[in-house]
Amino acid sequence: MNKLKRVLKTFLLMILTAVPCAFAQGNAAAAKSLDWSSMEADHSLELLYAEQFFVDYYKGGYALINIADSGRFLVVPEGAAVPENLDEDIVVLQQPLDHIYLVATSAMDLFCALDATGNIGLSGTDASGWYIDKAREEMEKGNIVYAGKYSAPDYETILSKECDLAVESTMIYHTPEVKEKLEEFGIPVLVERSSYESHPLGRTEWLKLYAVLFGKEELAEELFDEQARRLTEVLSEKNTGKTVAFFYISSNGYVNVRKSNDYVSKMIELAGGKYIFDDLGESDNALSTMNMQMEEFYARAKDADYLIYNSTIDGELYTLDELFAKSSLLKDFKAVADGNVYCTEENLFQETMGLGTMIADIHAMLTGEAPEQLTYMHCLKP
Repeated sequence: MNKLKRVLKTFLLMILTAVPCAFAQGNAAAAKSLDWSSMEADHSLELLYAEQFFVDYYKGGYALINIADSGRFLVVPEGAAVPENLDEDIVVLQQPLDHIYLVATSAMDLFCALDATGNIGLSGTDASGWYIDKAREEMEKGNIVYAGKYSAPDYETILSKECDLAVESTMIYHTPEVKEKLEEFGIPVLVERSSYESHPLGRTEWLKLYAVLFGKEELAEELFDEQARRLTEVLSEKNTGKTVAFFYISSNGYVNVRKSNDYVSKMIELAGGKYIFDDLGESDNALSTMNMQMEEFYARAKDADYLIYNSTIDGELYTLDELFAKSSLLKDFKAVADGNVYCTEENLFQETMGLGTMIADIHAMLTGEAPEQLTYMHCLKP
């Protein structure tokens, strides 16, 4: 009798063991049968301003990111199978993506907003180069490791950290061998093109692309709507007609100004102002800025209502004397006499999430609405 019980027990265990195996094999077969050619998108990511990317969603949580002149990326949910017969140009990004090499500085603020700095393992900027507090703190704690700039990455460190995605700016195209080497190591390279967006908030809307990588689309929508709301409030106001010059003076004495099609120039226009150099349109190169002699700048901007000094290159200015040290000719400017000279904060160009706020700042400057409470600018003291 005992022998019969043991046989029955063994037989029962074999059946119970075989059931999950059968299910597993069935699931594997089902996953294996997932064919890309038969998959159809059921909806797309809604975008208001961004034109350099779009995203299509497929059943099962799959998302196809298409970046203009940069490539297509299929985001595959954790544990899901990669579809068969994928087009050769589609790069697979298997979630979770939590060992990212972030080289594109404009993306860091968007990652921070999404509470996704934990997904970054490596940075192309060292701690001293960040004006974003969260990024600098994470690097100082050792949670994010410096792995070399875009043109000279530390491949040994990148591989040791099991990097699963490199997010690069278009600067990587100046050193194509680096992109090729990363891909040889099996590391997908996503080249972001937010700087090519024609609308300032198009840059901010790249928040939604990164949200797709982490499944945080709802949060991204809420955050972006806040910046869009700020812009809507400004656009509801009348145009001030006030003229603005945005510039910095280089070490060799040239004045660097924005072209009229640059996003900073467009922020001034959206804020209700008039960019003083509105005829510096597109040229033979893709640069958004240009240099001019101080004499030409003097002739064209002397009567501008407002001056905004760009602190990005040589740091912030706080007094008019610091400005005059760069060129005494600036003493004759109308904006100086009227006390309308401002300087940007150094964090402005890294904080991509703040472009709606910056437009609101410029509007407040132009209208005199509490200019002492601006977020990304301050008025130079006499």
